[in-house]
Amino acid sequence: MTLKQTPSQTVGPYFAYGLAPEQYRYDLQSVFTPAVATERAAGEAVTLVGQVLDGAGNPVNDALLEVLQADAEGRYVQSAEQAQASGFSGFARCGTGTDPQNRFVIETIKPGAPAAGEAPRIDVILTMRGLLNHLFTRIYFDDEAAANVADPVLESVPAERRHTLIARRETVAGRVVYRFDIRMQGDAETVFFDV
Repeated sequence: MTLKQTPSQTVGPYFAYGLAPEQYRYDLQSVFTPAVATERAAGEAVTLVGQVLDGAGNPVNDALLEVLQADAEGRYVQSAEQAQASGFSGFARCGTGTDPQNRFVIETIKPGAPAAGEAPRIDVILTMRGLLNHLFTRIYFDDEAAANVADPVLESVPAERRHTLIARRETVAGRVVYRFDIRMQGDAETVFFDV
């Protein structure tokens, strides 16, 4: 008898317990939290805030985002020791179910460009109810217009859809905030990538 891989399953209600227990107030330690960087990390401290919106424009209360990014110099973390020493893990995990507005709120630093010809960005994996497979997208920054124009991945997206990958910079109570909503369906549906 040959065993085959089982199909993917929707995330179900268990991700909070297994993937983000501290955020959801379970008595377990999270391996990753909604903070990519501590105050010790070099670079411009920023907050990434947004909602995952369903086809009707309603916020989804059970989405889980995982983000990966380079540091302010464009380098990715290579070890746990490096993350500990720098105060920058390069990775965060955040659910939308504990915020009163069903937002994800990620504390980080603005990333640098990871390679020549690429724009600064944050890579995102999204999981939520009803998805049989997780989705991949990217977050670029509206104040990096010149770099965005040259980025080969962003350039491969049809011009009329590129805005769905751009976070808007705001200043809220003296802190830099980038606003980025993920729209699952509709006219302004976020671009998702086959990886």
